[in-house]
Amino acid sequence: MPDISSWQRRPMTAEMPDKDTSAKKHRPTEHAGLRNASAFDPNATSRPTGSAATPSDLGDQTSAHTRRAYASDWKHFAAWCRREGLSPLPVDPQVVGSYIRACASGAGRTDGRPNSISTIERRLSSLSWNYARRGFALARQDQVITEALADARRGTGSSAPRKQALAPADLALMLETLDRGSLKGLRDRAILLLGFAGRLTRSEITGLDAGPDESDDARGWIAFGRRGLVVSLSGRTGQREVEIARQPNELSCAVAALEAWIRLGRITKGPVFRRVLRGGKTVGKARLHDQEVARLVKRAASAAGLRGNRAEAPTADPFSSRSLHVRGTSAGS
Repeated sequence: MPDISSWQRRPMTAEMPDKDTSAKKHRPTEHAGLRNASAFDPNATSRPTGSAATPSDLGDQTSAHTRRAYASDWKHFAAWCRREGLSPLPVDPQVVGSYIRACASGAGRTDGRPNSISTIERRLSSLSWNYARRGFALARQDQVITEALADARRGTGSSAPRKQALAPADLALMLETLDRGSLKGLRDRAILLLGFAGRLTRSEITGLDAGPDESDDARGWIAFGRRGLVVSLSGRTGQREVEIARQPNELSCAVAALEAWIRLGRITKGPVFRRVLRGGKTVGKARLHDQEVARLVKRAASAAGLRGNRAEAPTADPFSSRSLHVRGTSAGS
């Protein structure tokens, strides 16, 4: 519709036509162009400032330029997975979280320079789009991904020392430092083996119950089977299951270690991992705090003489609870 108010501000002359037919003819085309631009341009003002384009924003009309950018990001992600001995498919929040941290620390680039947060957010959007094209849904609100992204925004990915990934040989040395004849030693063995085999975070480990719906603060529960163990985890994005197979060598078997802890700790209901009281003679009822997992990893790594493989300050601690689920080689279930 012609802008009537603008006519009123103009001086009326004899040359002015009664109706501005040219405005009617061309203005709808201009407005249509603006609407189309907002659907393709990631920086369009219709999208909140600082947010990246997502597959839902772009729909099926993703521009050729955006498709090329998303294909390039997927190629970068796939190349990183190959270097780390991981698989980009099917979708795994643990792998995506590790990739985000690698980009933030500079480990995801050949020149070692960390990516900016805008680049990391764009790559995360690219992964969502690429996974959707392959029939998968990337749970961007998964705790592992949100924590990695939060660390990247705070700049800890580039400024703080990157935690060393645990190798199976490292884990074996750490297990040797634990007392298999004590309740505390049995519990700590089960924590390390379960966390490593299941690639679980420290809150997921300590949040486990012996069964479903047994406590309000639980993050999941366990179920033993003939061939191994199923860990059911509940989060903000829904529920997922982690299967851990029984290993022939009981000394390195997460299932056997967990069975021994539950049997000798006399745990039948409620939190799986609890404090050991009275000089290691009894097991308490309260859930173990997740910070205890971080202390356990650091303590066992130090006792095993593990110093990491990076040239850092002698006081730098290369291992933490994150080392259990962020590693260069898949532990396999």
